[in-house]
Amino acid sequence: MTYHFTTKNGTQIPAITTEQMIEVDRIAIEETGPNLYQMMENAGRNLALTIIDLIMEISEPSIVILAGTGGNGGIVAARHLLNRNYNVKLALTDKSKMKDVPKRQLEIYESAGGVLIDNFDDIKTDIIVDAIIGYSLSNEPRGKSLQFIQWANSQNVKKISLDVPSGINSTTGENYGEYFIADTTMTLALPKTGLSEDKCGKLLHADIGISQNVYDKIGTKYNSPFKMDYVIPLYH
Repeated sequence: MTYHFTTKNGTQIPAITTEQMIEVDRIAIEETGPNLYQMMENAGRNLALTIIDLIMEISEPSIVILAGTGGNGGIVAARHLLNRNYNVKLALTDKSKMKDVPKRQLEIYESAGGVLIDNFDDIKTDIIVDAIIGYSLSNEPRGKSLQFIQWANSQNVKKISLDVPSGINSTTGENYGEYFIADTTMTLALPKTGLSEDKCGKLLHADIGISQNVYDKIGTKYNSPFKMDYVIPLYH
């Protein structure tokens, strides 16, 4: 496990466990803000801009985003990309089990003309985006989540995970079965102790609007490295 990462200029960024991240989310949502809608909007916009950076050299790129049922920045990213006239398609693990925040995000995406796909037959893409599980992994991926991961891993294209590659325990870095093999992982709020380059690829750190006093409340010393950018690279 890694307990801190560094930025390009050597600033140390603390890593936190799954349990600590759950508490960070709770404090932000129940006490201080930002609320979950705001955090996921920030996450999705940062993810969309990062995707654009990764595919900018590809002519007329095609994008597939794989999303789960949690508060999902992947759906937000799909909408931002759609609004910029990118060819983006969204696949959901289970539309019927979506919680209020991702359900509303999906409604906005669909009202903008967003495309949902039920299978990957004849789907050609230049990049696959993993927003399936995130830090909430409790056991090995199953069902649609596993199908999505297996399909993605069979494709020889760019791959990026949001927060934590699906199938990886965000605290320990262990995988209980198959996991999404990412070239890049854009982690949110603070990096997780289980992130490693061998399983997560290039690591990016994204600001989703959580203030430093939230981290103070969980006893984590943190000085924000964000000045000019909302997404920065991280190093071990």
